[in-house]
Amino acid sequence: MSRRLFTALFAALLIPTAQAALSVGAPAPDFSADAAVGGQSFKFKLAEALKQGPVVLYFYPKAFTSGCTVEAHQFAEATDKFKALRTTVIGMSNDDIETLKKFSVEACRNKFAVAADAGGKVIKDYDVTLKMVPGTMADRVSYLIGTDGKVAAVHASMNPDGHIDAMLKAAQQLKK
Repeated sequence: MSRRLFTALFAALLIPTAQAALSVGAPAPDFSADAAVGGQSFKFKLAEALKQGPVVLYFYPKAFTSGCTVEAHQFAEATDKFKALRTTVIGMSNDDIETLKKFSVEACRNKFAVAADAGGKVIKDYDVTLKMVPGTMADRVSYLIGTDGKVAAVHASMNPDGHIDAMLKAAQQLKK
């Protein structure tokens, strides 16, 4: 890892809040992206996933960094709870698909998909670019998107703790 990237990621961990660009009720930009689960790649399409139920779309800065690995482990542990609520979980970063194939096995424990946004288009559309690292690296922001295609909940924090609980509570509320 380059010194610049390490310094930026370390600084990001010291800042407890992230900025979410989309607010509750805003339309969630539709997208399709190369994704991986259990080391196997496939094409993830948000519109198709929403036909099955709500979607938790969580953005994270970089696969295999400490905070992102912790967050992936926590989402993996909660996957069955999300499935019980008919909610799909997908993580997204600007990593390439080959990196995410490995990350989907090691950090995500074959439980949920992670999508590659190597060009940063989805990160830009959701306006979650990590401000301290110029380019297309994502901030740590989780969205719950309802089947109507609108943002139902947002949790923005560079701290990986709290994202899962916030999204589970929001998915439970959405189900009522």
